[in-house]
Amino acid sequence: MRVLIADDEKNIRQSIAQYIQAEGIQTAIAADGIEARALLESEAFDGLVLDLRMPRMDGLALLAWLQESGPAVPVIVISAYGDVRDAVQAMKLGARDYLVKPFDPEDLLLRLKRLFAESLLSGQAEAGQRALAPDGIWIGDGDRMRAVRTLVQKVAPTPSTVLITGESGTGKEVVARLIHSLSSTPQGPFVPINIGGIPDTLLESELFGHEKGSFTGATERKRGMFELASGGTLFLDEIGEMPMPLQVKLLRVLQERTMQRLGSTQPLPINARIIAATNSDLESLLKEGRFREDLYYRLNVIRIEVPPLRERREDIPRLAGFFVEKLNRERGRRVTGIDPDALARLSAYGFPGNVRELENRIERAYILSAGNVITARDLGEPFSTPERAPKQGRLKEQERSLIEKTLAKHGGNRTRAAEELGISRRTLQNRIKEAGME
Repeated sequence: MRVLIADDEKNIRQSIAQYIQAEGIQTAIAADGIEARALLESEAFDGLVLDLRMPRMDGLALLAWLQESGPAVPVIVISAYGDVRDAVQAMKLGARDYLVKPFDPEDLLLRLKRLFAESLLSGQAEAGQRALAPDGIWIGDGDRMRAVRTLVQKVAPTPSTVLITGESGTGKEVVARLIHSLSSTPQGPFVPINIGGIPDTLLESELFGHEKGSFTGATERKRGMFELASGGTLFLDEIGEMPMPLQVKLLRVLQERTMQRLGSTQPLPINARIIAATNSDLESLLKEGRFREDLYYRLNVIRIEVPPLRERREDIPRLAGFFVEKLNRERGRRVTGIDPDALARLSAYGFPGNVRELENRIERAYILSAGNVITARDLGEPFSTPERAPKQGRLKEQERSLIEKTLAKHGGNRTRAAEELGISRRTLQNRIKEAGME
């Protein structure tokens, strides 16, 4: 989660930022409405804490801009004046909550968490259009995936071959579909084929087609994937699984832009954009002699790497919300959100199966949920992998040791210890309690 804090009083915006950062929430700060607008135009945020009285552009003016043409971001307004008319006007302009200064930062934190949970679904359609592939699959809105989308937008209008790499389940086909939707032929077909899922004996026929009688069982002419993708995009998934003999034929097709059906001597022109993807290390396959170097360079014109979900955890809450909304449409039910504890567990998990695993776990929780909000209990078993558990244990031990040493240094004074550790006193108290140090 990422929050923008806009307040002209430096001490206030910094203290708010420090307090919510201690709870694992990323922050950015702005000294007035102009700075806040510039950040909102260039970066993605899950929430905005907005002071009403600021120089250059005040909070009400920024709210008006957000309502008219700005991004969809939930807003909590803060003001030292407590003017009811300001509060009413702010709510009319789209603010979701209102706090009067001075306020308890814990109260703000609780309101932010509630806002995150409520906003996952209600703001999904509007906030996510920039990140949606044509079939409605959510790609992500964090820094890593924004970089992927920027590259997609640059390469999509060109005819260049694209190689998409990444672990299984990261969404390589989703990226390929987005490239197709932004290409010069979005109205053409998008034809995917999983190379690893087809037996070697059938793969050539599936790709290039065959003539009647070209082999036993060929009772009629069949068009291959290259022909079916004419005027559109052919997506060759798991290209690292392609047998060496077919790699030679694929290279020739890419070089000459023609192909022949099995059993035919008639060349057919190729009029399809080629996108390949793999979760294999092609460079290692090259060294082992299992992938042709010339084909590798022919495919690797533009390379897009899709990061694993554990490296873009900021996308997890929005992805989870999207999958809930998708299930609502499919099942005719209305689950309205995911509670903060469940989101925290999801965000802390390593997801070795990436986005595919997240979708499966959300579906399970959706089925098991008794109410209209998915809870941590609905998620089931603890979200930790065997290889992460020892690391987490060591980290807990290191944290306990650091807290003990810092408390000893300050004679048990928790306020001073918290200041040195860079966390709030409340957070320190919680960590002490969790570690059984009381």
